[in-house]
Amino acid sequence: MAPKIFIDGEHGTTGLQIRTRMADRRDVELLSIPEAERRNAAMREDMLNSADIAILCLPDDASKEAVKMVASNNNVRVIDTSTAFRIHPDWAYGFAEMDGDQGRKIKTARFVANPGCYPTGAIGLIRPLRAAGILPAGHPVTVNAVSGYTGGGKQMIAQMENADHPDAISAPHFLYGLTLTHKHVPEMTTHGLLDRAPIFSPSVGRFPQGMIVQVPLHLGDLAEGATLESIHAALADHYAGQDIVQVVSLEESRALSRIDAVELAGKDTMKLFVFGTPGAAQVNLVALLDNLGKGASGAAVQNMDLMLSA
Repeated sequence: MAPKIFIDGEHGTTGLQIRTRMADRRDVELLSIPEAERRNAAMREDMLNSADIAILCLPDDASKEAVKMVASNNNVRVIDTSTAFRIHPDWAYGFAEMDGDQGRKIKTARFVANPGCYPTGAIGLIRPLRAAGILPAGHPVTVNAVSGYTGGGKQMIAQMENADHPDAISAPHFLYGLTLTHKHVPEMTTHGLLDRAPIFSPSVGRFPQGMIVQVPLHLGDLAEGATLESIHAALADHYAGQDIVQVVSLEESRALSRIDAVELAGKDTMKLFVFGTPGAAQVNLVALLDNLGKGASGAAVQNMDLMLSA
């Protein structure tokens, strides 16, 4: 019998993308609530408790409510795409490539917290350098990023695409999170193995899907002897053998004149780059991904497949 999967919040942006990725699969059975019944609490609770894996695509409070509904049913495993449980000690963090043992943790976990899109890029760059001893735990890390507007869900999609929306956005690019208290900062700090919260400056561009995350570093503030080449080697060693996360060679990176945020739109992979001039004092680490791919729905399906392989 095929395992049963229920996407709670399947009509939202992330949920729809998960359904699209699973539309042709015959190895799982998708449980579904008709859109007209999506506020039927009894039907929702029944679906949650009938699933082998429930994928929650909900706001934080609704995710917490859903977890309570299945708390006593050990037959149900959960993947949550909200920020509610990403630093919870009882939840496996769903970034399989984060370290060598993370895939096993996800595979055997009952509860898995899907990473945020920005943190996937930031942690993907920071964690290997922390593990290699190159980046000090107390380093004043800065993370600058731009995302496609679908990361803001249906509300922002309407603002960007509907000129008649009462709060329409006409700008080609805008900065937000101006108070430096973005909800992804605790996640970056915890899973980046940092002692100090990074300064995170997110922004949104007028394109639906795609993302660039940048972590600039002064080499003189890192471990003694850190170079552009040693940083690239640490990333390459960390992700050796991975097919979803690719570390672009220094030769290929040097040949580039620009990075396009939409290059990986529609894909579930992530590219990591190390930019700089050999012998110079700075490097810029860059992650390229789809905010709804490896940054959300693609990661959820990857985590589901790991859990089903247990």
